[in-house]
Amino acid sequence: MPAIRYCTTPAGRVAYSTAGAGPPLLCDSGWITHLTGQLELFSFASFMARLAERYTVIRYDKPGCGLSDRDGIDLSFDGQVAAALAVADAARADRFSLFGASQAGQLAAAIAAKCPERVEALVVYGTCANGADLASAEVRDSLVALMRAHWGLGSKVLTGIFIPDPSPEEVEAFARMQRESASAAVGSQLLEVYYHTDVRALLPTIRARTAVLHREADTTTRFELGREVAALIPGATLIPLPGARHLFYQGEWETVLAAVLGFLDEGMDQRPRLTPRELEVARLIADGLTNQAIARRLSVAPRTAEAHVENIRRKLEVRSRAQIAAWITEHRSAAERRAATEPPPRPRSPR
Repeated sequence: MPAIRYCTTPAGRVAYSTAGAGPPLLCDSGWITHLTGQLELFSFASFMARLAERYTVIRYDKPGCGLSDRDGIDLSFDGQVAAALAVADAARADRFSLFGASQAGQLAAAIAAKCPERVEALVVYGTCANGADLASAEVRDSLVALMRAHWGLGSKVLTGIFIPDPSPEEVEAFARMQRESASAAVGSQLLEVYYHTDVRALLPTIRARTAVLHREADTTTRFELGREVAALIPGATLIPLPGARHLFYQGEWETVLAAVLGFLDEGMDQRPRLTPRELEVARLIADGLTNQAIARRLSVAPRTAEAHVENIRRKLEVRSRAQIAAWITEHRSAAERRAATEPPPRPRSPR
């Protein structure tokens, strides 16, 4: 189980956790959340663990959900945006990438639009620009009313929406997670906020590298809604995925993971290049050497070694030696992948 921390946000006190040691990746899995409960659901834990192999994965419970405060909270869309940014601040992520699924795709897009100086890259999955497009007004109103009147029945109905043809075990597991994540009042209000949120005006202002992932047969959020999101964000990449499951961590989840990592890793290769000396220092950091040991190894003054380390941190926009080590590890593996895929050089003909 992850170590849980708390931070004060404009929307209420929020629980969050971090895992991994790479560049920061702020993750929001959707409508309602539970930091520990979701780890027991389908392939959620495996998905996050794989992300944490390359990134510092920052997860949090929305205001009113999971382990966050349940009373005196702001469930508005702006409140959710403020809470997410406060979590990034608490995790000391001055600049970060974003992964937002379903309702959280809108949230992540709004953060990228409003804080371009902080967002390195944006990946959204199974989302839409306008929540009203998800279903007719009658269906939306009926679902919200059912949740408020009978959370047990409402959670099972929603399970059938999120998971096509669910097994009895899937219904029980997902419905239980919903009820543990939020009360009927909070869950229904957050869903109502989603239905009434329209970010179409914000999307054209996003400047971060963006990938829009969407399963082609998604029955919860139609594929054309994801295509609209990609069309409205300048330079966005639309990545169609096979399958009909709305949950990114269910069904062919490894395909979703590969698309997320493939897109984010491209950005890592585009980070500012280190000088040969800085690259050498970074490799020594990855080998576990202290600044004093690096100075002795390179026959330089300790202050010179410290200056190199600070320059590396600044260029890579990281805070810790562990993050530098993670970057250099990925740098090496990327080079190895390129070497494995490139054809060997052709022998030169003798003259």
